[in-house]
Amino acid sequence: MKFADFPQAVINENVDYTVNEITNVIKKYGPRESGNSNCFAAQKHIKKELDTFCDETSFEEYKMAPKAFLHFTKLISSAIIIAVIACAILVYLQIISFLLAQCIVGGVVCLSLFITGMEFLMYKRFMDPLYKKVTGHNLLGVRKPSGEVKRRIVISGHIDAAYEWRHIYYSRKHPIVGILMGLTIGSGFISFGLAVAAVILSLTTSSRLPEYFYFFHYFTALMMVTLFYFVDFKTISPGANDNLTGTYAAVSALRMLDMAGVDFKHTEVCAMITDGEEAGLRGCKQWAKDHYDEYVNSGVETAVLCVDTLTDLEYLNVYNRDMTGTVKHDQQFSQLVKDAAAEAGHEDLKFANVFFGSSDAAAFSQAGITATCLAAMDPAPADYYHNRRDNYDRLVPEAIKTGFDVVLSTIFRFDEIGLTDAPEKPAEKKEKAEETETEE
Repeated sequence: MKFADFPQAVINENVDYTVNEITNVIKKYGPRESGNSNCFAAQKHIKKELDTFCDETSFEEYKMAPKAFLHFTKLISSAIIIAVIACAILVYLQIISFLLAQCIVGGVVCLSLFITGMEFLMYKRFMDPLYKKVTGHNLLGVRKPSGEVKRRIVISGHIDAAYEWRHIYYSRKHPIVGILMGLTIGSGFISFGLAVAAVILSLTTSSRLPEYFYFFHYFTALMMVTLFYFVDFKTISPGANDNLTGTYAAVSALRMLDMAGVDFKHTEVCAMITDGEEAGLRGCKQWAKDHYDEYVNSGVETAVLCVDTLTDLEYLNVYNRDMTGTVKHDQQFSQLVKDAAAEAGHEDLKFANVFFGSSDAAAFSQAGITATCLAAMDPAPADYYHNRRDNYDRLVPEAIKTGFDVVLSTIFRFDEIGLTDAPEKPAEKKEKAEETETEE
């Protein structure tokens, strides 16, 4: 079947279904912190829905530390503030030398930057051993083909919601968010550089100039106060858009196929509802690890389309770069999604980069599994992003419908040509050629 032949009434009904279901989930199950009982209860609710139009549904458990991903902001900010103030006092009291003070502050800032890079830039489970573990769950619903499984497409969305980011809630879309974050990160790098320079100059000259470098550390400590209050761990976003819209894109994809009586001959279609995305992609990282052979070495051509926030229609794009631009998604599959969007009448989708943060798709691509991301969110960021404004009154049915169009069209196109038969685009060939030249 082509997307053009699919009944629009089914899509419209599922948009209404999604809006009602998201409202119901938020009202009935409350805050869905990664790995908590509300998350699991909402997943069990969805499983009952999936049971009515899937051949198989199942849960898989895993362990995660939900606070490890972002609680480091409080640890490193506290450590830097204490180091700067304590060392200043100890130098004043002549208990330690200025040189030792700079070494201590520089060391603490360096360690803090390293932790930030490991957690927020690379999404490593670096701090997890220090935090309490809880049980998370990934839910999978499967619609099997009538014949042998030769292709598998997984539509994925995460059900957990984020801790509130105070900067965004109180400033809305004011540039102060970017300014504060830029100053916080930048001051850390400058402090480290000045500490190193001060140590070198203290050892090689008799100048008092290095002593004045210490004054900048006070500014860095001040910026760390804003970092300390950045995340409110007591307030959980309702997560209506981020990411119940993605969750129900996966659910509704299978529901729409069932309602329209669409059965594929060789393509298996799956809905994956993950937990732990807001805890550092923990759910998808575990799934990618456990199912690598099935998704890569089984002989079944497999691709994962992660849908994350269908709200700001003007920013609906295929995100072929992820994790602050450090992870590249499969270009052929990304192109297939973009072409499928054009077939559904949405020619304006572009390739884009998740330049701050990450989506679940990055966990799959990092593991070597074919994946890409579809999202529609203002990267400014949106004023509802990771705060209490992300409620069901902020849903945008038109954006949800457009996202559903793209997801359905992607499924049909993947069933028709898959990846091995998909033609390479000139841009892709050029990119591969450039990569080859670089390697040489």
